[in-house]
Amino acid sequence: MDRLTSLLDRFRLNVAPVSLDAANMAVLTSMDSARQRLIFQPRTSGIQAYQDRVLIAHRVDFGSETNPLRTALPDRVEEPIQPNSDLANLVNLLVSEQEALRCGAPAVLCRLGEVLVVRILRMQLERGATEPGLFSGLAHPRISHAILAIHQDPERLWRNSDLAELAGLSHSRFKELFAATVGETPMGYLRRWRMALARMDLERGERVARVAYRYGYRAPDAFSRAYLKEFGLRPRESMQEG
Repeated sequence: MDRLTSLLDRFRLNVAPVSLDAANMAVLTSMDSARQRLIFQPRTSGIQAYQDRVLIAHRVDFGSETNPLRTALPDRVEEPIQPNSDLANLVNLLVSEQEALRCGAPAVLCRLGEVLVVRILRMQLERGATEPGLFSGLAHPRISHAILAIHQDPERLWRNSDLAELAGLSHSRFKELFAATVGETPMGYLRRWRMALARMDLERGERVARVAYRYGYRAPDAFSRAYLKEFGLRPRESMQEG
């Protein structure tokens, strides 16, 4: 079961090299090169190097402020890079491309940066989470089945009983466990996921009526009220932003 692809496919990552003051992901090394660390700040720009040297600095754009991965990640992820590890090999490849400036290097740096972000997301999933949220839900052996179904088929008229069956749980136990693991009800999570996708669709220029119908609203006015409650702006204002 691939727990990341449906999220990554819906919200396209855009990773590009930038200066450190504009970066939200960087690899730093101590002056004696004995210690390397990866720093990722998904919601803030500007990373302090202090006494360290900067090996790489990238700006990660999650495709939309409503991308659940962006909001689920901690404010700061800091990961030591062990010598000869897969992560160290990836960083070495990035540094090599950056220094050599061969043909196509900018494109390679962007693609390798995306790979680095996916590695960070995988590490978050593998470790689970100590607090309720998306990563806790995706790490759960039963609840993850329901979340994945919501991500893959948001247009479906899901019921709690449908999702409970996918999770292999009774209706009541599913609702209880989902809320404890994710921090909200299954229908609440489904609504937020649909709204996140709707906002992205509107920012890309799709018509309000079409987006409303796609995500289960038969009347554009009802969709508009729900959208206003979720984001504090009307659907047409998102179209103007896009």
